[in-house]
Amino acid sequence: MELQKAAVIGHPIAHTMSPFIHKRLFALEGIPCTYQVLDVPDLAAAMPELRNLDCFNITIPHKSAILPFLEELEETAGRFGSVNTVKVENGRMKGYTTDGAGCYKALNKHGLDFSGRVLLLGNGGAARALAFEAAVRQPGLDLTIACRKNSQPKAVALAQEVAAFLRERGDRGFHLAVQTYEELELECEFSARPCRNFDLLLNATSVGMFPHTGISPVPEEVVSRCKAVFDAVYNPAQTELLRLAESHGIPTVGGMEMLVYQAVAAHEIWYGTDFRRDDLEKLCQDAQQELFRLFPQTGDQPPRERMETQ
Repeated sequence: MELQKAAVIGHPIAHTMSPFIHKRLFALEGIPCTYQVLDVPDLAAAMPELRNLDCFNITIPHKSAILPFLEELEETAGRFGSVNTVKVENGRMKGYTTDGAGCYKALNKHGLDFSGRVLLLGNGGAARALAFEAAVRQPGLDLTIACRKNSQPKAVALAQEVAAFLRERGDRGFHLAVQTYEELELECEFSARPCRNFDLLLNATSVGMFPHTGISPVPEEVVSRCKAVFDAVYNPAQTELLRLAESHGIPTVGGMEMLVYQAVAAHEIWYGTDFRRDDLEKLCQDAQQELFRLFPQTGDQPPRERMETQ
């Protein structure tokens, strides 16, 4: 295969893990490539350069802004209104999203999925991706979206969109709910019945991200009611949320695995590659080491397995 020209675009874009992860994936595929980091303040002005690439990834603030420039849009990306992966053929660009797939693949690696009662924290772009990924993957979805009180209307709107999608698909056995964090925390205090537990907690907020570490989006009382915890935050590797979960012996999955598997999903789109599980496990570990090199002040230790199931 001839040399492939790839890139990640954003603005501003400095310490990104994309080159490290994607260059490793290209090497595993045996595909020669260049992978640039492009700071793009003006998308329209960058279009000639982008159309000359073979493929590229997108980060903030361009995930939605790229939409008018695309000739084609994959159905899931259209539903999310967000694109993080683009394939270019003869100057024509097709957009995809791999955010939700990255989460699902990371969970699946540890024998987890969206079955049972799922608690989703947040209602922004990441939460939207995870909510629809769960809706696509899980018949009879049981999802509670938790949010701040001032963003409750946005969470309700997201729940309504997911419900409409499920009804359109013919699913009549789903259950969707919206709770504020305050309601979630007070649920046990004023209930005569045992507290409802969750099979999976998904954190799609940025709470606990470097440099504001040591903060959990929900208190320990909520975390302890969950059978498994996923945190989309990957810096630091062990967020306060994951630390609380692990202190109760609860299986956890960190954001670095989602980041790696988002990239894996992109390469599946670009080249149809089926990677070896051992290679991806090594990449997850090495990516965590690279993050520690970039951000030694987070105090992260070398990566370790958080879950026994492999």
